[in-house]
Amino acid sequence: MARPASKVTGMDRNVLNVTVVLLDDGYASTALMPIEVFHSAGALWRQLNGETPEPRFRVTTASIGGKPVKSPYAGLSMTPERALEDIERTDIAIIPTSGLAFNEKLIENSALLPWLQTQHANGGYLAGVCMGAAYLAEAGLLEGRRATTHWAIASEFEKRWPKVDWRPDMFVTEDARLLCSGGLTAAADVSLYLVEKLCGHEVAVQTAKALLLTMPRTHQSGYAVLPLSPSHDDERVQEAERYIQTNFREALTSDAIASHVAMSPRTLMRRFKAATGRLPGAYLQGVRIETAKAILESDDAPIQKVATAVGYDDAAHFRELFKRSTGMTPAEYRAHFAELRVRQMEQTALTKG
Repeated sequence: MARPASKVTGMDRNVLNVTVVLLDDGYASTALMPIEVFHSAGALWRQLNGETPEPRFRVTTASIGGKPVKSPYAGLSMTPERALEDIERTDIAIIPTSGLAFNEKLIENSALLPWLQTQHANGGYLAGVCMGAAYLAEAGLLEGRRATTHWAIASEFEKRWPKVDWRPDMFVTEDARLLCSGGLTAAADVSLYLVEKLCGHEVAVQTAKALLLTMPRTHQSGYAVLPLSPSHDDERVQEAERYIQTNFREALTSDAIASHVAMSPRTLMRRFKAATGRLPGAYLQGVRIETAKAILESDDAPIQKVATAVGYDDAAHFRELFKRSTGMTPAEYRAHFAELRVRQMEQTALTKG
C-alpha cells in the first residue's frame, strides 16, 4: 500500500516515490509542473527560510523503453532517468497529456496500460493530467468511477468510455486512488492535492507559497465555453432552442415552449432530451447562466440586477444555481474573470500603442 502521511515523520521519514511518466508529443508542463511541485514539497520552503530541507517525495522520470521524448509545443526534448518497465512499484504515478490525437497515442503507448494496472493493484495513486486521464480509462481503471478531463474534449471521452462518471466541471477528481485533473495548469492542482492528502495541509500551503501557486481549485466550468447542445438535425427542437434563447428572460414553461413549436409537452420532453442531452428547463437554465457569466465579465452591475437581467427575481436562488453550475459564486466569478478582462484590455492597449 502507498505509505500514509502519518508514517512520514521526523528526519527518518519514509520518502514517498513519485514516477512522472514522459510521453512523446505532449505538453511539457503537464510533466514538469508535477516534478517541481513534488520535488519542492518539504524542501523549498524550508530552504527559503534558512532551514534544513526535509523532502517528502523522491521524484523519478520514466518513459516506455527509457527513450527520450519530445514536446513539439515547447520545442524541447526530455531524457528520462529510467525505463518504465524497470519500475516495479511506485507510490504515485503521474500520467501527463500526450497530444491531441489521443486515439493514436493510446495505441502508440499501449505498453503503459498494464503498468498502470499493476501500480494501482499494488496500492499506488495514479493521476492523469488533462487528457492523461485517457490512459486510466483505457486501462479499465475508471469504469464506474468519477473522473475529469479538459472540458473541450469531455464529450469525446464520454462517447469512448461511457461507463466512466465524467465530471468535466471539476478541476480535480479522486476515486479509489485514481485522480484526474482538467486542463494543463491543473497539473499543479492535482499535485498539490496529493501533497496535502499525503503530507498534510501545512506542507501543501508551504509548497504553494514557495512556488507562488494557489491551493488546488476544484471546478473548471467557469473557464469553459460549452455549446448548449451538440449538433443535431431535429428542426422542431432547433426552433425550440431558438425560442428559449430569445425569450430566456421570461418565465418560460415547458408547456409554453411546446405550444410554440406545436408539440405536446410530453413529445417535446422526449425529443428535446434525445437531441440536446437535456430537458428544456435545464437548457433554459444553461442559457441564463451563460448570459450571466458574460454580464459579470463585462459589467459592474449589482448581483441582484444581473439575476433579474437573466430571468431570476430571487438573487439567492440565482447565486445557488450559478455556483452549482460554475463552482464559483457570481462575485467570485466576476473577481476572477473581470480581472482577466482588464489585463487583456491593458495588453491590447500596450500592443496598439
